[in-house]
Amino acid sequence: MNSQKQNPIKVLIVFYSLSAQTSGLVHRLASGLADQGIGVVMERLKPLEPLKFPLGSIPATLSMMFSTFLRRRIAIEALSPACWQKYDLLIVAGPTWSYNPSGPILSMLERDGAQLFAGKKVVPLISCRGYWRTHWFGLRRLLQQKGAEVLNKIVFTHPSREPWRTIGVFLKLAGKMPEKAWLIGRYYQHFGHAKAQKEEAYSFGVEMGKALQAAAPLADLDLHSKITLE
Repeated sequence: MNSQKQNPIKVLIVFYSLSAQTSGLVHRLASGLADQGIGVVMERLKPLEPLKFPLGSIPATLSMMFSTFLRRRIAIEALSPACWQKYDLLIVAGPTWSYNPSGPILSMLERDGAQLFAGKKVVPLISCRGYWRTHWFGLRRLLQQKGAEVLNKIVFTHPSREPWRTIGVFLKLAGKMPEKAWLIGRYYQHFGHAKAQKEEAYSFGVEMGKALQAAAPLADLDLHSKITLE
């Protein structure tokens, strides 16, 4: 994903994805940026002890919900040398876990945040069931504490109605198939983000790429998904 220019504008995307929802979004976002001549480097955070999806049981899901509500850190491998190059913009992407940033993102911020984000322009991307604001406020505060200039936010929520969205995500984490259940499946037909949202992520990448090339303020862009229901 490199521009043909000698000195392209460069963007680093640091992300964590457990269920492939964030991963799908950031890859399309990166494609949109690259198609505008932006040089993109992607860094996926890797826990020292790999986490499995689905978690496999209701007790395991309840345990994870409790620990993530308490903002438990999950240790990660060292960042690659590419992260320490010079970038014009950093994007920090990950899912919402119990109203908070995920454990790997919190671990990265705690260990590497001061060195990685001090004096840098940053845009977070949030992949969330639906309740993203606490995640956003907390992540923005943590980034600012590390010296980052937070320019905007990119937000995607799962396009299903409540309470079926919450029930469906819980059961999916527990290893069930709610979309195939007789009752729940009538209201919850798909886990995670819609295909149209991934294309929306691509369009956000295009918009951001154009703004970066024109030195226009990213704060002026509306990067909140418009797709709320499938």
